Amino acid sequence: MALRIYNTLTREKELFESVNPGKVGIYLCGPTVYKPCHIGHFIGPVIFDALKKYLIYKGYNVTFVVNITDVDDKMINEAQKRGITTEQLAREISAGYYEALEKLNIDSIDHFPHATSYIPHMIQLIHKLGDQDAAYIADGDVYFDVTKCDNYGCLSNRKQEDQLEGSRQLAGSSQKRNNADFALWKSVGPDEIGWESPWGRGRPGWHIECSVMSMDLLGETFDIHGGGMDLIFPHHENEIAQSQTASGKPYVKYWMHNGLTRVRTKSGSEWKAEKMSKSLGNIKPIAELLEEYPPAILRFFVLSTHYRRPIDFSDEAITAVQKGANNIYRLLDRLEALTGDDIYHTKPNIAAMENQAQSEPDKKFTEDVAQAQLRYLEALDDDFNTAAAIATLFELVNTVNRYLDDQRAQGQTNKEFLTIAQEAGRMITHLGQILGLFTHPLTKAAGTDSLTPQLMELIIKLRKQARTDKNFQLSDTIRDALKNLNITLRDNPDGTTEWQLES
Repeated sequence: MALRIYNTLTREKELFESVNPGKVGIYLCGPTVYKPCHIGHFIGPVIFDALKKYLIYKGYNVTFVVNITDVDDKMINEAQKRGITTEQLAREISAGYYEALEKLNIDSIDHFPHATSYIPHMIQLIHKLGDQDAAYIADGDVYFDVTKCDNYGCLSNRKQEDQLEGSRQLAGSSQKRNNADFALWKSVGPDEIGWESPWGRGRPGWHIECSVMSMDLLGETFDIHGGGMDLIFPHHENEIAQSQTASGKPYVKYWMHNGLTRVRTKSGSEWKAEKMSKSLGNIKPIAELLEEYPPAILRFFVLSTHYRRPIDFSDEAITAVQKGANNIYRLLDRLEALTGDDIYHTKPNIAAMENQAQSEPDKKFTEDVAQAQLRYLEALDDDFNTAAAIATLFELVNTVNRYLDDQRAQGQTNKEFLTIAQEAGRMITHLGQILGLFTHPLTKAAGTDSLTPQLMELIIKLRKQARTDKNFQLSDTIRDALKNLNITLRDNPDGTTEWQLES
């Protein structure tokens, strides 16, 4: 199977072939660390962390870079408002960002370059563009002349002549050559935050930061550049223009853009989706979300939507996804209880399944598991369709549950049956772990704390004893009381009882 990726640059799915055989470089635009991070800041990291994990699964050596913008007008204003330095602000917000990354199992990022550490590199690149007459000074600032880039607009599909039409400025209104020209270096006053340069004291423009950091860590031409669709223009378009003009080489081979994060709200009986933004006041800090939901559920939530589609965020949407994920965790916990063996940390042994499958139902089940694995990987190869892959997991979970119920209804308790079921469970965790899911049992899969399963086990034993003693009134009372707490008991044909917290 071969991976195909939708390339924003060509607007079609392309066969993935890395620039250097066996190696892949990924760059993702990271946060500007001036306000506490929210769920939108983690959509890209979850997606591209999962993509890196999949590429490693396919045998690639992957380097993954996420930048930190720690110099910006917003940062300066926020720091002044709070009476602290921009360095203090950057450390505080970055610490929260790193902590959330760790909780969300985003552990594959190799480099977090900070913009302030690359000021000399930026000055060097701007100087190089100036030598090529692609950069010029106007009003004390340094601008990039977009007419020096022959294919300007190639990513956003904007024609250069349309952008430049009427852009020549009247004398005295501005010294920019064209309206589309963008700042590489902005001059600042003597008391403002800035750095010395050949053009005077100033600080870098937004776009130059990513060009410098990505090319330094991944090379002048690298494989994958990611980011939200809102960055296609002007940010990524301008990255291409300045990078390719400076190097004379293609900048990025594949551009992957994820859909925007929207907030779903209900007005009367109607639901509407609106852009997540500070001005609308609909942003919830990631720290709060991580208190309300298990991190693994939030990761599952993000990957349950194809990366190029918008993610509609709401408590209702997360709860719905959580309910589905809980079904998977419950099956895995059920298998561990049945077999008394590890499901999460042992790779599946397909040969063992096939050897133990003697009956026709066993053989059919083993084939269904193998086909599910194939469909899962095919989905990921098709433009990294994690949503379709996860849908395949749900199908496999249903298949395993049916197999367990059918076999146990027939009184099967033999070793062969348990071995087959156990390996199927290991297949589920193995496939999920390719995307960073199901790395360990999730105690909070049903919204519980670590003590709850033990208490439920005790309650179930007491109810079972009541039924043995024919004290059905007490048994029913226990069941009804639990139901009032949204806890449903399920009595299995083999005499065991399972519990579920309904969302």
